[in-house]
Amino acid sequence: MVFGSVGSSPLGSLSSQQALELANLYLDNAYNTNDPGIALVFCHDTKVSLTQAKKVVRHTGNQTLNEGIATTYIDLGALLKIHGHDNEAQDIYKKAEKLGGNVQSPPTRSRPTNIDHTSNRSSLLAEDPMDSGKTRSSPHDKRKQLQDVVTIPTHIFVENVRPPVIQFKLPEADERLGSTPQLACCLGLLQASQSPDDILETSAQNWLQAIEKDTDEQDRLKTMAMEVVRAFKRDELKDAKAVAEVICLAPVLRKDAFHDLLAEFYTGIDHSGLLKFHLLEGLAQLIQGADLDHLSADDLVKILTLLSNRLRDTHQQSTEQMHQLTLAVSHVLDAMADTKVTNLDRETLHEPLSNYLEELKGSPDAYLVYQAAYAYQALLCVPDDETKWQAAMRRTGKVVKGVSGLVSAVKGFDLNKFIEGLGDIQKGFEGVSKVVEIVQSAYNDISTLAESGKGFLDSLKEGFSFDRKRDWYSALRGADVLIRDGELATFRELVCKVPCRRDPAFQWGVCQRLGEIATNSVWDPDTRRDAIAFLGEMYRNDEVWGQHANVKQWILSVLMQLSTSSGTGFQLHASVAEAMLQELETSGDDKQVLYQMSRKKASMSYPLRIAMPELGSPSLLDRAQNRPDVEGNIRLMRKQRTKEVSNTVYIPPQAKSSLQAAYDTRFPLMERVKEFLESDQKVFLLHGDSGAGKSTFSRELEIDLWQSYRAKTGRIPLHINLPAIDKPEYDMIAKQLRKYDFTEAQIREMKHYRKFILICDGYDEIQQSHNLYMSNRLNQHGEWSAQMVISCRTEYLGVDYRDRFQPGDRNNQSDSLLFQEAVIAPFSIDQVHAYIRQYVSIHQPMWQMEDYKQALEVIPSLQDLMTNPFLMTLSLDVLPRMVDPGQHLSATQVTRVGLYDHFVEQWLERGKKRTGEKDLSPQARAIFDRLNDEGFTQNGIEFLKRLAVAIYKEQGGHPVVEYSQFKDEGSWKDAFFLRKDKQLLREACPLRRNGNQHRFIHRSLLEYGLARAVFDPQDGRKRTASGPPVSRRGSVSSTMSIDSQCHAEGMVTTPEQEPDIDSPLVWRTFVNDHSLLQFLEERVQQEPIFKEQLFAYIEHSKKDKKWRKAAANAITILVRAGVQFNGADLKGIRIPRADLSYGVFDSAQLQGADLRKANLRGVWMRDADLSGAQMTSVQFGELPFLAFEKSVGSCAYSPDGKSFASCLENGNIYVYATSNWEKSRTLSGFDSHQRMVYSPKDNQIAVFSARGRTVRLLDPDTGSLQRTLTGHTRWIFWIAYSPQGNRVASASYDKTVRLWDVSTGDCLRTLHGHSSAALCVAYSPKGQQIASCGSDSTIRLWDVETGGCCHIIIHNSRMIVYSPRGDQIASVRYDTTIHLWDAESGACRFILTEHTYVISYIVFSPQGDQLASGSGDATVKLWDVETGQCRQTLTGHTNSVICVAFSPNGNQIASCSRDETVRLWDVSTRASHLVPSSHITDVYCIKYSPKGDVIASGSRDATIRFWDSEAGACCRILSGHSDSVFVVAFSPQGDQLASGSADGTVRLWDVETGTCLHRLADHSDRIAGVAFSPQGDVVASASTDRTVGLWNVATGDLLRVLEGHTDALLSVTYSPDGNWIASSSKDCTVRIWDAGTGECCQVMVGHNKWVRDVVYSPQGNQLASSGYDNVIRLWDVEVQEYRLSLIGHSDKVTLIAYSLQGDLLASGSWDKTVRIWGTATGQCRVEIQNLQGDIYGVAWNTVPGGTFLVTSGGDGSILKWEITNEDDLCRVRLVWGGVNGTLNVTGTSVQGVRGLSSLNKQLLSQRGAVGEPEHLFRETGQKLITRATVVSKFKQSSAEAGTEPSSVSDTPTEQIEQIGETAQPPLHTCE
Repeated sequence: MVFGSVGSSPLGSLSSQQALELANLYLDNAYNTNDPGIALVFCHDTKVSLTQAKKVVRHTGNQTLNEGIATTYIDLGALLKIHGHDNEAQDIYKKAEKLGGNVQSPPTRSRPTNIDHTSNRSSLLAEDPMDSGKTRSSPHDKRKQLQDVVTIPTHIFVENVRPPVIQFKLPEADERLGSTPQLACCLGLLQASQSPDDILETSAQNWLQAIEKDTDEQDRLKTMAMEVVRAFKRDELKDAKAVAEVICLAPVLRKDAFHDLLAEFYTGIDHSGLLKFHLLEGLAQLIQGADLDHLSADDLVKILTLLSNRLRDTHQQSTEQMHQLTLAVSHVLDAMADTKVTNLDRETLHEPLSNYLEELKGSPDAYLVYQAAYAYQALLCVPDDETKWQAAMRRTGKVVKGVSGLVSAVKGFDLNKFIEGLGDIQKGFEGVSKVVEIVQSAYNDISTLAESGKGFLDSLKEGFSFDRKRDWYSALRGADVLIRDGELATFRELVCKVPCRRDPAFQWGVCQRLGEIATNSVWDPDTRRDAIAFLGEMYRNDEVWGQHANVKQWILSVLMQLSTSSGTGFQLHASVAEAMLQELETSGDDKQVLYQMSRKKASMSYPLRIAMPELGSPSLLDRAQNRPDVEGNIRLMRKQRTKEVSNTVYIPPQAKSSLQAAYDTRFPLMERVKEFLESDQKVFLLHGDSGAGKSTFSRELEIDLWQSYRAKTGRIPLHINLPAIDKPEYDMIAKQLRKYDFTEAQIREMKHYRKFILICDGYDEIQQSHNLYMSNRLNQHGEWSAQMVISCRTEYLGVDYRDRFQPGDRNNQSDSLLFQEAVIAPFSIDQVHAYIRQYVSIHQPMWQMEDYKQALEVIPSLQDLMTNPFLMTLSLDVLPRMVDPGQHLSATQVTRVGLYDHFVEQWLERGKKRTGEKDLSPQARAIFDRLNDEGFTQNGIEFLKRLAVAIYKEQGGHPVVEYSQFKDEGSWKDAFFLRKDKQLLREACPLRRNGNQHRFIHRSLLEYGLARAVFDPQDGRKRTASGPPVSRRGSVSSTMSIDSQCHAEGMVTTPEQEPDIDSPLVWRTFVNDHSLLQFLEERVQQEPIFKEQLFAYIEHSKKDKKWRKAAANAITILVRAGVQFNGADLKGIRIPRADLSYGVFDSAQLQGADLRKANLRGVWMRDADLSGAQMTSVQFGELPFLAFEKSVGSCAYSPDGKSFASCLENGNIYVYATSNWEKSRTLSGFDSHQRMVYSPKDNQIAVFSARGRTVRLLDPDTGSLQRTLTGHTRWIFWIAYSPQGNRVASASYDKTVRLWDVSTGDCLRTLHGHSSAALCVAYSPKGQQIASCGSDSTIRLWDVETGGCCHIIIHNSRMIVYSPRGDQIASVRYDTTIHLWDAESGACRFILTEHTYVISYIVFSPQGDQLASGSGDATVKLWDVETGQCRQTLTGHTNSVICVAFSPNGNQIASCSRDETVRLWDVSTRASHLVPSSHITDVYCIKYSPKGDVIASGSRDATIRFWDSEAGACCRILSGHSDSVFVVAFSPQGDQLASGSADGTVRLWDVETGTCLHRLADHSDRIAGVAFSPQGDVVASASTDRTVGLWNVATGDLLRVLEGHTDALLSVTYSPDGNWIASSSKDCTVRIWDAGTGECCQVMVGHNKWVRDVVYSPQGNQLASSGYDNVIRLWDVEVQEYRLSLIGHSDKVTLIAYSLQGDLLASGSWDKTVRIWGTATGQCRVEIQNLQGDIYGVAWNTVPGGTFLVTSGGDGSILKWEITNEDDLCRVRLVWGGVNGTLNVTGTSVQGVRGLSSLNKQLLSQRGAVGEPEHLFRETGQKLITRATVVSKFKQSSAEAGTEPSSVSDTPTEQIEQIGETAQPPLHTCE
């Protein structure tokens, strides 16, 4: 049994008599011990017990007890004086005097003798390793210590010896190793290479000198060790032999290999149902033999947790299991103590483990009790995380049970009662067992010997120490070090001198170590004999070692095990041990009974390591060495892959982190990839445009990695051309290795032992969606170990593309951290020049460097093309031939498709020349001559076209053609690879051959070939000359109808002129082949006849459905090319699956059209007619909004995404099912201004009021109240759930943050620190940290467990959120900016600044790559968190956005607003192509140039853009302003442009070059208006600083300042004659100024609100002004009075403009309309309605072809309208529109539309569409149509008609799809 002290225990349950008896017991023991250290402990316990006795006796007044206490105090003081503690003795004497004691009387106890005052300090070691603070012995003490030291026979361990090692023959270089211990020996010597020479033997020194010069041999040995570990990991059995073999490597393994091995043991123990003892013992030895640097605190805690759990599970089972577990726990705890692990979790680990160990005290197995005590001592050396006050609280109030019984038992010497008392003590608290620790040193060997005839007094000396640190543990740890190092003589001295030498626990440990020395054959025979002799000495010599019965029995058990050992090498110690047993049989009469009993019983169960098991056959080392050689094949592969690279032009590319990242955020791609390869990440996705250089970079990366490859140990770079691999989703590494002739054995070898860097090129070309990392099971157990760099064209990536590349689950934070991506950036101009320089140097073309540079500067669009490496190669190759001699470079038109045309023709010409120079056979020469006669180049182009068509038709576009003459005989491939004439053409074409594989030299050439098969320009040139190039979308004149358009182009399509039925357009859908479409859209812009052909397909689809695929392709191409279909006659067209996204179809006639599955995202279809159209499964990219009766204060998706809740400001909560957006329930009865949050567990909703002090936790299904969180004293501003959902944090106006337990409602902690209101709180993703912000301008980061503030960021914030990865914190304040902070350092990474009003809400996407923000400017913006760039702006709300929420999968965004709606945005889908180049936000101003050929616009995006007024193409962008551009004006000559900005400057620009001529910066506030004088020599500027500035255009000097307005100016204009200047202002006036003198001549008053704009009529006799009072006033200049008021707008009138004749006035308004007024009558002639944004700008232009008006709006659109007068009626027609991709269906008729889903119906209705779509079920009682009835009727009708079912439009499946979609219930409006 185990006893200890109660010095720190409360004794409240004892009576005064019992406390006094206990004190006397302690004091008796203190007098009886000769160890002063133990005596002082007893003195302390005596003092504590006396204190308790005094407390009790005060209440009783018992004088007898007082006297007894005083007497004991006197005896205690006397003993303290004897031990030199005089001061403490005097204090004790004073206490005795107070009780009436006579301190002069002698003590009642005899003075102790033979006190060893040095024993508590003497030690062989310099100082106790566990108590470095002990006082060192004085020289006198040391002399006395030498006199008192015990001695043992001198023949035992006479001297220190060399550390025990097995002697091995040291191998020569590359010599096969004989065993794993030999390998361990070699590696150990390598580690000891820095040791002094005299430590190593000569042979070892010589071997080391040779090996140190041979790094390859060193690497071989180290690699071999790693291979042995890998062989062990793959060994399924992992038996004792394998464990024994691998364990011997533990001390010499590298850290990574050691961790692999440690993890393997951990997993084996954790996953085994039955405890595997050999694994457990192996783990113990592994930890025991490890380098301490290899053991991390986390690893040890993890292992200890596992062992603790197994200890708990194994408790009460076999003793053998408990032996192994406690031994392993001991070794782990030893290592934890050595590595100084701290803060072991008391609640979950420290306390349970200590309880388990303490319970083992009751075990009948003495060794198990010892091992538990040892583990307990080790545990005490590993501090837990409990603070002192926590410990005090834990102990307070607990009662010590059974102490009175114990005292009675000791006093009466009742053994049974004494043991019973101990049992009660064990049920107490930590430290209770200290009550009888005194017996351990005060008495000798009682319990066990009592059964052998000895008395109780002797038995009471037995016991092992629990709970209190004892020096025997430290002494044993020191002994281990000495034995390990062979210092056995020092070990003997240690055992003889340590103060704990008589401690039974220490003696047990010594005996164990002696037994292991005796059994270990690595020690020499004399040493092993000495160990057995030492055991015999400890058994015999009771005077020195005491009479501990269990120790004597333990010695006998060890000797018996040694004597019964058998096998090679064990005969020696077996015979010596047996002889010792015989000798001990006659040792001492008092031991005879014990000896005889021990010999009769079986040997004590004891896991003594008698011997290591023999190594397995084959051993792990054998398996590691008997591997096929792979390095030879790797060298061949390396040589093959690195040859012929000298002629490659390569410029290191730059990259961006995402498509949306700004250009200036680029980084060197190679550096980023190498950082990835050095990290733990697994997949690096590299994407970019076609020809961006992905494949070139992949090759360069491979070459770079091969150059740094290290044989045998390095990672193998493996380049995989994915299209060339059959089914790369399965075992692609092995398939690629087979191409290099690796055998299956070699492949298995590399799979098991080597690591790879996979460079997978061309993912887009395999046309699959498999996640190759996951399908190939990379880095899974037993599979290939690899990192992957994979390339793909950006255009082939969908929105959720990360799912196809990221390891694991993309929503899993740990998995998402394994993935990285980059986008290759276009070349900079410097990179372009560097590329040209290399190209000229290597290829020596006709042009020189300067020629190319000149072409770059002069040829339009060339610089943009040459930012793409592949297009640059083409350009450099063909440019010299594209430019005609004598032609000016500026006249050369260069397009992408044009480059390919010239490149292919030039390649074929060169191929023709090479072929002609060959020595051809007569047959081949005849064929070549015939091809020349027919036109070799044209034949080559025809071959290229047909091959491309065949590849798409026969292989689905898979680019690699494998051809075998016998295997493929008779197939389609023969036509291209068998015939001799085709062989000559094939060799001349841009194809590459690798064995039997053929492919185009670049994927884009395959697409070019197919595009040329669709339309060959040579065919077009035979019919008509090419017209001027036409620009992209938003850039083509209106197409009122297809027929009229075709007629205008010179071709009238008739039914007899059917299009080409064999065209690829007819049999393949090209909607998603973006690169191919780019070729075709350029053909449309260059070749009018191709446009006509496409129109023909569309027209013919009206009559015959066989053309519908071609028509869908055709209209997709036309829309991408920028053709607009305003007013077009498209009735009855069949274009299913067409991509019309961002197309312009204003007023188009689409009645009866087949639009099924068409992409209509962002389409402009205002006032169109869709009556009767088929629109099943159309995609708008948006969902309808939810309408409510009040403003929506907050909204949230449930964690599973199946529900959506919106909380209204009236207190109602509406919950919707996201499957159909039908309202499922209403939760009501709450206060107004409520906000709600879903619990991450999906089982709770937290609701709080912005004006309340409580948080209510509700059941999300029923709305029932679960509990209320109460405690805040002021308003609660914010709450947040912890990621685990078990806690809620709340921030309050009372300056605190509180943490709540959601299960109990208790407040767990209150965080104080904010000096003002706490406004927001957020949990970190792991829940370990909380961030809060307050109105005290701080952000505070708190530790959740301790409540301590870890970091303070000084920043004024009102809301904060953590990113899902926890690496960033986003914050907003009461302004228009968002700050992104680094969560670790607190540094600000980005400030996001595009909102124009206060930001109300921010939230990260679930993947963490985006941040959504809602603002008072009624928009939602999506930001790229890696770059800080705005990705997208979502518009539609008409009032402030209050809250934003992402769906759990990140595919949707919900935003709620004060406009009483929730809008649902689909961010998972996107258009297959980009919106045309346009402003990204509000266009504030717009002006025509004097000639009318150019339009200038200014925008909030701080840019100015020039547009071709005919085509609508953006032809130049001017950048320079730092804020919004409010106004632009052309000079009268048209050569200059003036712009005014919110940055307070006016800039003068050269229109021709786009350069800024002057920056006029004397205003102190925004510029609201600019105007040139009619002569163009002066420009006037109006500013909100209340002044007008007049500037000299030539010099930029300020000429004059006009002052007089009392508020900000909003516009300025010159009269036509230049004599007058008019200005308008917020002071509600218009002022007329003398342009010459600057004097104010007239103040015109009439508007009652701000006057926004003022403008003179062209004749100068009239002045018009517009105001925020919604009125336009026309003023008579002559009389200076207003003549007419134009009333009609329902909101502020912004800009106004006179037509050139002055008879019409156009006005734009915030009511989203444009009105045209007659200036003579003041009547509104026409109104342009159904526009989507506020109108900011209007401008007129009249040309011989008509009168046009251009408008700009807050939606970013620029629209050109034709104004006509017919029969005195003013009519408006949209000519072209530059739109920003916002869906516009206002005024569109959807009457009778078929197949619309309920959601799409509601969306169209909300967006202003009119009419009633067709309902499938017209009557409520109509019978439901089932799939079976539909199929049955379909078959019946098909049979009757005698036709086959259609593959696209008439299938039963699609009919049922239509039924299913229309059957969805609509969104409900809450009224």
